[in-house]
Amino acid sequence: MLGIIGGTGLTQLANLHIIRRQLIRTPYGEPSGPLTYGEICGHAVVFLARHGNGHTIPPHAVNYRANLWALHSEGIKDIVAVATVGGIHESLTPGSIAIPDQIIDYTTGRKNTFHDGVDAPVRHIDFTEPYCPRLRELCKQAGIEANEALIDGGVYACVQGPRLETAAEINRLERDGASMVGMTGMPEAALARELDVSYAAFCPVANYAAGRGNSLHGIKYEEIGAVLDATMQRVRHLIEQVVILHGD
Repeated sequence: MLGIIGGTGLTQLANLHIIRRQLIRTPYGEPSGPLTYGEICGHAVVFLARHGNGHTIPPHAVNYRANLWALHSEGIKDIVAVATVGGIHESLTPGSIAIPDQIIDYTTGRKNTFHDGVDAPVRHIDFTEPYCPRLRELCKQAGIEANEALIDGGVYACVQGPRLETAAEINRLERDGASMVGMTGMPEAALARELDVSYAAFCPVANYAAGRGNSLHGIKYEEIGAVLDATMQRVRHLIEQVVILHGD
């Protein structure tokens, strides 16, 4: 069964036939909301809204450990996440969708491991490839099935938020090799790896990053909503194809 984590612009799946909702208790506190069990095209899936059903939880306050633990405890071994980003590289224009293959973590103060106590030995995970190659290939194939021109690869810079970045900060991220910037990719990906859960992400581009394109002198919030509305319709179609290709 596939797990789906929805981010900004995707707090629910219109193509999901809901069977039940269940709030999972975890050793790490409350998840962002109940797990939604249902079917897409006859295949069982579990959906979780990262920011809560009303999008009320900011990126730095998401209980990533509880979210991942809840999905893992229900037997989920594969997760496809949706994480909205700003485009740094010129190819990541608003409305495009990327499948990143690398991450740089700039966050601070987040609970980023399950191994922060004395009850279990520390596990040093290999994080050379932070996204599962098998699931990335599945996402790319979904793009072919959906006739969607996806951007294959890219470096996701995960920043603290909730504020957006300065133009100088974006320049720094670009010098570091980042092609997109978001606020939720970490520690989500690392926690999945600690639990031996395969993880990949679709990253819809909501806007040009600060100092780029039409964000040269400021982010145009009035345009972001329209871009996300249109792009998330395509993301839902991609997820549908991923679910079909993945099977139960």
